[in-house]
Amino acid sequence: MKKITCIGIFLLLGFSFVFALGMKENSGSGEPRVALLINGTLGDKSFHDSANNGMKLIADDLHCKTKVVEVGYDDSKWEPALRDLCDEKYDVIFCGTWQMQALVSKVVKDYPNQKIIVYDTAMDYGSDSTGLFKNIYSMEYKQNEGSFLAGILAAEMTKSKTIGFVGGMDNTVILDFLVGFIQGAKTASPDIKIISSFVGNFSDSAKAKELALTQYQMGADIIFVCASNAGEGALQAAKEKNKFIIGVDSDQAMLYKQTDPVLSKLIVSSMLKRVDKSMYLAMKDIRENKLQWGTRVALGINEGCIGLADNEVYQTQVPANIRKDIADYEAKIKTDKITVKTAFGMTPAAISAYIDAARP
Repeated sequence: MKKITCIGIFLLLGFSFVFALGMKENSGSGEPRVALLINGTLGDKSFHDSANNGMKLIADDLHCKTKVVEVGYDDSKWEPALRDLCDEKYDVIFCGTWQMQALVSKVVKDYPNQKIIVYDTAMDYGSDSTGLFKNIYSMEYKQNEGSFLAGILAAEMTKSKTIGFVGGMDNTVILDFLVGFIQGAKTASPDIKIISSFVGNFSDSAKAKELALTQYQMGADIIFVCASNAGEGALQAAKEKNKFIIGVDSDQAMLYKQTDPVLSKLIVSSMLKRVDKSMYLAMKDIRENKLQWGTRVALGINEGCIGLADNEVYQTQVPANIRKDIADYEAKIKTDKITVKTAFGMTPAAISAYIDAARP
């Protein structure tokens, strides 16, 4: 009788442990198995590297077994890679960017119990009448808020009253960066001019460099670049012309500090989109059984996932009065005293008109 009782208690404790971790039975070792699908390439010192860093945080601090699959920019390989991860029965799969939304919608039909977290996009929960997305959590970012601050920075740093923007693809997320950037710049300097260009993808660094060089030649003396791997080209253009530039997603000045100190000192700040932190917080909520599957969240300055990098370059290159102005505007955003425009909900015509009105 004592033996049976002990076995029963052991089983009860075991099931309680699994439930508390929010894990499925395939986590055999007691550690959740978490995978990240990168639909691009690592080494961008920006968006994808931030996601990869999120996996390091998850592994180190939350004691999960992690796997990162780097698929590249060939979109024909994305679906097979996602299906492979589903077949391997990971407890949670992370994947990001707007291109993955339709793909996840398709794949999840065959894997209805697979837990998936999409970032930098969101599933269309309003159209999900069958509960297809009940195991998918979506994380979007208020990049317009941080871009507003980048606009303040650029407008107060420029000597020529002309600044630039180099984006990857002309999609809503990148346009959201640009809309916020324009609003911030115009708030600080109503007569400022903003040159904007798009690479057409996130991988062509040569094209990004060409666009940035053209903008510098047109009079821009500081550029905000939002182009993932392609952004490396714009950074090199800044170095070639000895002009300031604002990075994106990760703290790019610090990432280049050892390998390219000359370039590092020209990256006056970076608009941080903390994909890494958002992934960590989501997985932490899963471990604590707090995550609300089947919902979406928008993360911004108030959540600590958006902001400007405050590092030694920022402290050295940006005058104290400008840093104070930026801090004041950030406080106003936090307290809703400023409403930052967003490309989400704007018509294409309205976005184009807003961008064109800011051009030289």
